[in-house]
Amino acid sequence: MDRKERILAFINSKEYIPLKGNELMTVLDVPGEAHDEFYEILNELCSEGKIYQSKRGRFVSVNAEELCVAGKLVCNAKGYFGFIICDDEDEEDIFVQGDDMMNALNGDRVLVRIDNTDNKGIHHRQGHVIKVLERGNKTVVGVIYKEKDGYLCLRPDNRRIYTKICINPEYAMDAKTGDRTAVSITEYTEDGKVFGEVISVLGEEDSLKSCIEGIIISNNIKQEFDSETLIEAGKIPESVDNTKIQGREDLRDMLIFTIDGDDARDFDDAVSLTLTDNGNYSLGVHIADVSEYVGADSALDREAYERGTSVYLADRVIPMLPEALSNGICSLNPKVDRLTLSVFMEISADGNVLSHRLSKSVICSKERMTYNNVNKILEEDDSELCERYEYMLPTLRMMERLAEALRERRVKKGAIQFDFPESRVIVNEDGEPVDVVKEIRGVSNKMIEEFMLAANETVAEYAFWSEIPFIYRNHEAPSEEKIKSFNDFIRPYGLCVKGKIDSDNPVHPKALQQIVDAVKDTPEERIVSMTMLRSLMKAKYSEENLGHFGLAAKYYCHFTSPIRRYPDLAIHRILKGFLDGKLTVDKIRYLNGYTANAGRQSSDCEINAENTERDVDDLMKTAYMSGFIGESFNAVVANVTSFGMFVELENSIEGLIRLEHMTDDYYEFDEKAGTLTGKRTRKVYSSGDNVKVVLAKADILLGQIDFVLEHDVTENLLKSFEKVPEQRKSEKKIKKRYKPKKKIKFKHKRKKK
Repeated sequence: MDRKERILAFINSKEYIPLKGNELMTVLDVPGEAHDEFYEILNELCSEGKIYQSKRGRFVSVNAEELCVAGKLVCNAKGYFGFIICDDEDEEDIFVQGDDMMNALNGDRVLVRIDNTDNKGIHHRQGHVIKVLERGNKTVVGVIYKEKDGYLCLRPDNRRIYTKICINPEYAMDAKTGDRTAVSITEYTEDGKVFGEVISVLGEEDSLKSCIEGIIISNNIKQEFDSETLIEAGKIPESVDNTKIQGREDLRDMLIFTIDGDDARDFDDAVSLTLTDNGNYSLGVHIADVSEYVGADSALDREAYERGTSVYLADRVIPMLPEALSNGICSLNPKVDRLTLSVFMEISADGNVLSHRLSKSVICSKERMTYNNVNKILEEDDSELCERYEYMLPTLRMMERLAEALRERRVKKGAIQFDFPESRVIVNEDGEPVDVVKEIRGVSNKMIEEFMLAANETVAEYAFWSEIPFIYRNHEAPSEEKIKSFNDFIRPYGLCVKGKIDSDNPVHPKALQQIVDAVKDTPEERIVSMTMLRSLMKAKYSEENLGHFGLAAKYYCHFTSPIRRYPDLAIHRILKGFLDGKLTVDKIRYLNGYTANAGRQSSDCEINAENTERDVDDLMKTAYMSGFIGESFNAVVANVTSFGMFVELENSIEGLIRLEHMTDDYYEFDEKAGTLTGKRTRKVYSSGDNVKVVLAKADILLGQIDFVLEHDVTENLLKSFEKVPEQRKSEKKIKKRYKPKKKIKFKHKRKKK
């Protein structure tokens, strides 16, 4: 038993009485030279949630407290409460009232004491925070305002952060009332107050640019590269050196090409396809060898590790790697030599991968094809394009056949095939939204998707059976509770997930795909599919292979995008080391820890990137719709709730029709049937209904779009939307709770760095 385990065992023992640090050292007879190490161990145990330090400085066993659990606090944006997402994923979430959060903020890792296990049907367990273990907010974005007493405060944009942030005017830079700023938190007080200093003024509150910058900063997205990274990137050559080609398989004479979007600038995957002597397909997927230029633990690698992924916004791309790599030497541009990692798969006519071969290679892409052009060739037989790319036509037609075989095989295995229409915001030179269009996924889009899925699955299986450290892309089966809840939701539609479902018999993806097929092209398709999607687990990166439920794949990884995803870059480096016979015992020992850490980091970065992309997208759509106030639209009811109906326009933009604005009748909500029914007229609204709506409000700051039914429109109703929205009850509580009885005196000073 090591020192840390002995200390924890002592604190957890029945004989232990809570002691201060110096008292613990005396009792445990810790030698003087080990005092620093002893306190480091205590801090580690506190951070891990295994013990905590009381207000009087005594170290207390978590086990000594009745039902104490560590986890992350996630507050509700529309109410004064939150949930603790437990560190132990098998533990159920814990409900916490706002007044029981102590001085914890959304995102903090906390220790919570469970008060009861049956919270009157609201949630299984309820508790209160007794200790903040780790702060989750270093920087907060919001709008500056001045209190009556004259001091400055920040109202956070993130409505999950209930507490205002007090700012010493001395540390406010040149921020003024109404400015959106980024504030670094400098102090938390015992009575729940938070202090900070302005580190950046982003612009005025109603500025679209300041809102976007605020979203980026709030999600911890780094935009600028540090000087060391840029210097290192500047030393990388613009073309492939002949010495780099030695020892690689030369594929420069093969018909290899890329297929990407019209506006793509970084090309990290190329494809080839030939027939073998026995009539099978030989599919080649050739991926940019970024690891050749981004060495392990280099400045470029550390930067990529920290960012985890590129972030794609309507008005810009925030890349994982500097442009010299992402759009230069690592991009598979046409007519130039590029280093790649290639996987060749022999595939039968029915889509089964029979064998594969992984190779370090060099290619010269023959064409930079676009999805639009390939779709026109394969779907429309466009004469001009067919003539221009005549030498590629046999290969493209063959690729189309192979992709269909691969897709059919996946469907037979039970892979879930969601087909949600996606939209894209078009911006002008000033970054302002000018249109929202539906993305069309044609034959070529689905073709490349199938090829990349096949490559990812093949490489993951290869790594698994090679028993090398690796980063897998896992998607676990949904819990029994979530599937039962989903079953309850779809029952009114006459649907049911087939099979016995319990902890010993998890649902099979094929059972869910049968539901998707059953609602295809029906009014309830979208709501059923969206509810199913929310019932599924979030995919994660991990050093352990757990399979991919949604794809019905036993092995899966991300191998095909090393320019924009760190896990892909990391496993390229591992695969090359394995191919070169360089994975020594010491190297493998190091990689076991590295893959675990990189998996967790990449999963966290992915969540931040997704939140940023979603929030900016919603903001842009709201800003775009703000130019159509009072105009009529055709819409479809996407979801019916107890407070109104969500409707979707033809361009995929969603908004809410609130129940109180449905004035032609008094409507009652039937939860089981998922309908709103007029008490007098018996008019029924349900998912899939076509309705005529008028845009009443598009609140850019809140990201909310409000519609009213066209037949309910009155001048007074539309005018009511122009008023400033009344404060939420939770905000009133918060304001009352944190309003100081007297003017705050700024005694604290900036900490020296």
